[in-house]
Amino acid sequence: MGDQSLSPSAEHGRGRRWQARYTDPTGRRRSPGFTAYEDARTYLEQVNEAIRSNTWSHLDAGNRNVEYFATQMIDRKRRRNKRVNTVDTYDSHLRNHVLPFIGNRVSRTLRRRDSTAFVDYLLEKPGIDSPHTVIQVFKTWRILIGYMLDEDVPLPSNIVSRIELPDCDPRVTIALTQEQVAALATAMRHVEPRYEILVWLAACAGLRTGEALGLKTSKVNWSANLLQISEQRQRGRAAPLKTKASYATLPVDRFLIERLTDHLARFGHPATRARAAGGQLSAGHCSAPDEGLLTTNRFGRPVQRTDLNRKWHIALQLADLPPGTRFHDLKHFYTTRLGACGQHDPKTVQALSRHGEFSQTWQTYAHPPMAVEGVTVSTFSSAFGPSTPLAPSARSFETYSPCAWP
Repeated sequence: MGDQSLSPSAEHGRGRRWQARYTDPTGRRRSPGFTAYEDARTYLEQVNEAIRSNTWSHLDAGNRNVEYFATQMIDRKRRRNKRVNTVDTYDSHLRNHVLPFIGNRVSRTLRRRDSTAFVDYLLEKPGIDSPHTVIQVFKTWRILIGYMLDEDVPLPSNIVSRIELPDCDPRVTIALTQEQVAALATAMRHVEPRYEILVWLAACAGLRTGEALGLKTSKVNWSANLLQISEQRQRGRAAPLKTKASYATLPVDRFLIERLTDHLARFGHPATRARAAGGQLSAGHCSAPDEGLLTTNRFGRPVQRTDLNRKWHIALQLADLPPGTRFHDLKHFYTTRLGACGQHDPKTVQALSRHGEFSQTWQTYAHPPMAVEGVTVSTFSSAFGPSTPLAPSARSFETYSPCAWP
């Protein structure tokens, strides 16, 4: 257990005059301060009992409020360069939902009923109109609880287990046809010609939004019909890909290479800003750095997702597609067409789609109606052909009459 003692602190005579010094089971020296001798003695007795019963935890950690750990968790994830979009989602859930509900609570006082009350709070909160949102926010709450447990906050082991969440219908994935994809590309050509190539990259190579925005011309092998997928764009900056399986050198159809060639011929150079009188560039003008991106805005800068989303919804209307159609549905189209063409075995489709799990390829992306389109089934004709006796003869029924069966 190490040495345990009560000692006057450096501020003896004022404030937290007494320190309960002890060595925890990890070998770390601890010396929390107390204003009264009896408080320090009581604390030290609790520590001794916890160490003897092998239930010790860092009791001081539990005196922090929930907001302290929420802020610490987000800062730590950012320092470790976790995916920007994921951390931003956690941060948004914490600031907008968790902290207004329970941010000032002392962490060690949390109980399982608080998790249940949090779900009820979300269900009644104005602006949350989807059970899916409630479930996603609760997942962030569960992650925060796990973080606090890792920080030695003494919490009940069942604080987030078996909490009843609202039923949520599975997200509807829209199975696009090739005619709809072509119509969408045509519509985007009218809305923002520079962004048409993004439609083809998603539909013919299965690139996610950030991957399409981050593709560089140097990553295209024009003669071998290959794309090297090695980074994505988030908030206009280069960022790691979603998963390890996302990194790939991807073979693509020659059709896509032709679309890329045409795109560079038309938009390979940024437009020139209008010059002020006297031929000078406007004040504050700063030339865009040449990052070699395949798709940029008209001034050669990285495309922002907010601008793409705005143009995307306009293109959906022009193409007469459902308003809920997402950019990711083009990746769904890519995988579905690969699976339906009959040229690739399932594991090849998984590799081309860059999915870490095989179940993700077929359960999530391979839309059943389209996956079997044009397929002819002849298995059972060969199994039960003319040479196969389909029923016993009448004589057999006479031999085995019901009354003769045991």
